[in-house]
Amino acid sequence: MLTYTIRRLLLAIPTLLFIALVVFLLLDLAPGDPLADQPLTIPPEVREEMRRALGLDQPAYVRFGLWLYQFFVVEPKVLIDHIFGTSLAAGDARVISWQFKLPVMDVIVQRMPQTLWVVGSAYVIGVLIAVPIGIVSAVRQYSILDQIGTFISMVGFSVPTFFTGVLLIVIFSVQLGWFPSIYDTQLVVDDWHSFLMQLRQMAMPVFVLALFNAAQISRYMRASMLDNLTQDYVRTARAKGMDERVVVLRHVLRNSMIPVVTVVALGVPTVFGGAIITEQVFKVNGLGQLLITAIHANDLPMVQTLTFIFAVLIVLFNLIADVLYGMLDPRIRYD
Repeated sequence: MLTYTIRRLLLAIPTLLFIALVVFLLLDLAPGDPLADQPLTIPPEVREEMRRALGLDQPAYVRFGLWLYQFFVVEPKVLIDHIFGTSLAAGDARVISWQFKLPVMDVIVQRMPQTLWVVGSAYVIGVLIAVPIGIVSAVRQYSILDQIGTFISMVGFSVPTFFTGVLLIVIFSVQLGWFPSIYDTQLVVDDWHSFLMQLRQMAMPVFVLALFNAAQISRYMRASMLDNLTQDYVRTARAKGMDERVVVLRHVLRNSMIPVVTVVALGVPTVFGGAIITEQVFKVNGLGQLLITAIHANDLPMVQTLTFIFAVLIVLFNLIADVLYGMLDPRIRYD
């Protein structure tokens, strides 16, 4: 397993470099000017000086190489300086956001807590709800519980999140006034009252995302459980007189989790990416909204860094899913 993991990590390096190059070329060739929002009264010589300050006068390969150096060398040194109090990155130029005029990683770190609060909580809740629903629906196939679970799953997976979000805002914010319609990113949780306020403003966006995630994962869980319940080893275990709960939870569930692990693992990068549409509906100032505003402002360093981080997370959690396969199924061996 260790040899396989090291080999996959080494193969991920050229993969990620190729992804970084493709993303850079797509953004560099896309129409748009980062200085388009500047006043038209700016003299041409000043505008050219601003372009030089942003590095736009350099060839594409120079700008790409500089971004790679700043992302893989300078930013890790900044992190080490922050943790240990050293000064390794003193004087080194960092990746600067054209929109915020601040280091890109600093802006991402500021926005990440909002995404983790909302999208992360919704994903965890969705998984915790989906797995039991899928198990019960499979064990009691065609029962009233299975019908209810199937109906909820179909609704959650079919109805788009922006419609569900707007519907909840109209009912629970406008009509009933139970929950705030706009997420307050300035709220500081330092006592019990502020914690309850945080829960109130998280309730609707978390419900929207948890419903969507649970609907998808529960269908995978149900289908996988039904496939394993008809296998020979299940009939053998029952013939030996094993308790039905032991058969389902110890034998069937473990094998059924293998395809579900892929869905859950590959969905984790979306937590860091943020649910872009839901964050826009509820005005959550997270990474998803940051990516949208950066695209609108032609903030190429921000878009480049965010998309590359998402690609790293996808490659990493693909590897984690493959490693979990071997832990869940002893028949799978990589070495």
